[in-house]
This record gives sequence, C-alpha cells and structure tokens, in this order.
Amino acid sequence: MTMNLPNKLTILRMVLIVPFVIILLTECAGPYSRQIALIIFIVASLTDMLDGKIARKYGLITNFGKFMDPLADKVLVCSAMICLVEIDPAMLPAWAVIIIIAREFIISGFRLVASDAGIVIAASMWGKCKTVSQMAMVILMLANIHNDIFTMITKAVMWIAVILTIVSLIDYIWKNRAVLADR
Repeated sequence: MTMNLPNKLTILRMVLIVPFVIILLTECAGPYSRQIALIIFIVASLTDMLDGKIARKYGLITNFGKFMDPLADKVLVCSAMICLVEIDPAMLPAWAVIIIIAREFIISGFRLVASDAGIVIAASMWGKCKTVSQMAMVILMLANIHNDIFTMITKAVMWIAVILTIVSLIDYIWKNRAVLADR
C-alpha cells in the first residue's frame, strides 16, 4: 500500500513529537532549546492544517487519515502541555491540562462506541477551533516572552482553549447523543 501525501504529513507530525519533547525537556540544544522546540512545534502544527487541506482538495481522505490525524493532534498537543507543566506549572496549571486531556479521552471513547455501531463522528467546527486554540496556547507559552501584555494574551488564550475544550465536548456529545441512547 502506498501512502498518500496527507498521511505522510500526519506521520511526520507524529515523528516530530519525539525531537520536540527531547529538545524541550533535556535542553540538549543549549540556550536555544526552547526556540528549536517552538519551531518544531510550529512545523508539526502546520502539517495538521496542510494535510487536511490536501486531503479534502484532492479527495485523498482515507480511513488511516481519519484515525491518525486526530490522534497525531492529540499526542502533539498533550505532549507539549505535559512538558510545559513540568517546565513551569505557574504558566500552565495542571488543572487546565487535566480538563483538556480528559476531554480527549472522553471523545476518543465516544468515537469508539460510535464506530462499534458503524457511525463515524467527524470533527466539528468546535473541535477544530479547540485544536487551533490549544496549538496557539502552546506556541505562545513556548515563545515565553516576558512582558505584561504578552503574559495577559497568553493567559487569555489558555482560558479560550479550556473553554473551547469544554464547549466542543458538550457539542460532540449533544449532537451524537443518539449513540449513547442506543447503548
């Protein structure tokens, strides 16, 4: 089986998680570790946007992509958030990460139940906004610019990411409540 470009980009995103985490947590690149990790995260995040656009434009949507694309996003963002909690818990509180990761487990389980019933639950606009806000939050936190305005913007984006996480969870469950009713 040959792999199409969107799926290769998804795999690249998964592969980039390893150097991202290693460089960020070990600071093996010296004083530039955080900046290099930031660049890797941005490149990985851009592959998410790019693979979806290419897949839709050229009709390259596959079952592999439907499964792996959201998984790659979750692993990338959750890995970054866990690293950020370790680096500076004051910047990203653990409670926010717990809410975000809990939502991902709930929706993954929900999708599994739906798929068992032959139903595919596609990503919603709320889910896409949630992912973008989480990626923006991580980028701002990795940039780590120390001034009052940037700190305020970063905190605001964190709150937006948490709120969109909760809203997208409610949206998925409400729109697909019939899946639960059949169980």
